[in-house]
Amino acid sequence: MLNNVVLMGRLTADPELRHTESSGIPVTSFTLAVGRSYTKAGTERATDFIDIVAWRNTAEFVSKYFNKGQLVAVEGSIQTRSYQDKNGNNRRAFEVVANNVHFAESKRDSSSPSGEENVPEEDTYQPPSENASSFENGSADDFKEIPADDDLPF
Repeated sequence: MLNNVVLMGRLTADPELRHTESSGIPVTSFTLAVGRSYTKAGTERATDFIDIVAWRNTAEFVSKYFNKGQLVAVEGSIQTRSYQDKNGNNRRAFEVVANNVHFAESKRDSSSPSGEENVPEEDTYQPPSENASSFENGSADDFKEIPADDDLPF
């Protein structure tokens, strides 16, 4: 069996650290806004809001270093649980239990609105040499257009 999830998105709120009542284990839950990788013709890209829960050291790390709006990468697994709401209706919750949470943007990008800071010359982007083999050396004739329709390939 395989249950592995990798997501990248922006935090919708500041994570807040809590502790379980019985054993005092650190826990935080937060929501990631994750843009879908495809769009239907003539529509805007949809965004999914995915609930994440982190425990112990991961929870402490997330609550200490991450803030609303930051781009983060989460690695974990999907968990489902059943519960009864206040009206007695049976409900199911789906969430990702985070094993690892990583910074997904540079500190420069997240701290400066303009994204411009004095960056040493060696930290700036260097384009590949002209002889490097990459997609940048291709032309539009190398690709075939796929007709757009409403059916997804999966």
